[in-house]
Amino acid sequence: LARVVPTTIEFVDIAGLVQGASKGEGLGNQFLSHIREVDSIVQVLRCFEDENVVHVDGRVDPVADSETINLELALADLSQIEKRLARIRKGTKVKADKAKEQEEAAVLERIQVALEAGKGARTVPLSQDEFPLVKGLSLLTMKPMIYAANVSEEDLPTLGQGNVHVEAVRKLALEQETEVVVVSAQVESELVDLDEDERKEFLESIGVQEGGLNSLVRATYKQLGLLTYFTTGEQETRAWTVRQGMTAPQAAGVIHTDFEKGFIRAETVAYNALIDSGSMVSAKEKGLVRLEGKEYVVQEGD
Repeated sequence: LARVVPTTIEFVDIAGLVQGASKGEGLGNQFLSHIREVDSIVQVLRCFEDENVVHVDGRVDPVADSETINLELALADLSQIEKRLARIRKGTKVKADKAKEQEEAAVLERIQVALEAGKGARTVPLSQDEFPLVKGLSLLTMKPMIYAANVSEEDLPTLGQGNVHVEAVRKLALEQETEVVVVSAQVESELVDLDEDERKEFLESIGVQEGGLNSLVRATYKQLGLLTYFTTGEQETRAWTVRQGMTAPQAAGVIHTDFEKGFIRAETVAYNALIDSGSMVSAKEKGLVRLEGKEYVVQEGD
């Protein structure tokens, strides 16, 4: 192949939130604004002991760190809601707009009660009609969340088993019905400057297959309901990210809107079937290549 183009997922790294971030402490408002438009939040929590790496509060307590983050996110959301409710209460002269704003206010007040009780906006059940009313506020605690337990190189092979900090994060995640991914920023930082062979050798030497970043990407895809499909030809093979449940025309539209409008059918084969066959010709001979029409729902690895 002349070119192989991977798909991408963007992680926006912001500095650790400190107490008072919602009020501007530690440039908090600036950092919080950076994540208003993201689809999901990953909380990277320190789960390793190292006296050479200073913690802002002088201790290692990932649950307390998470409580600080969640509190600051909630306070930022409360501020957003209070401002929006104040504008709604000023009223509008358009009757239709007034009725819609009253519906919005009722939803916001329910979310406000949850936030004041220490719960995230995501815990408030909203109907299909209610969610669009508050979507524009981009509430931080409305976003799905994953905990990334950041461990030492020594704890990575066991995924933090026996590490009291990781176990505490797992318990917290269970209570909040979210996921924990064990990563090692230490290992990932060492992998950055290595070529493929050196990376493989280094990972084997510490008894792991990866530093955790790939697991985090997979967990994020799963949480956001994403999957990858491929287009391939003589000149290029390219990966594309689409939402689960998309039909073939919708998936084609991710490449270009004209492809969605003009879609008739696609020659399709599963990735593993193609690799096992060794070539497209062989896959066709085995009857593994099929023609899929407009109603086909794209699968992971197509």
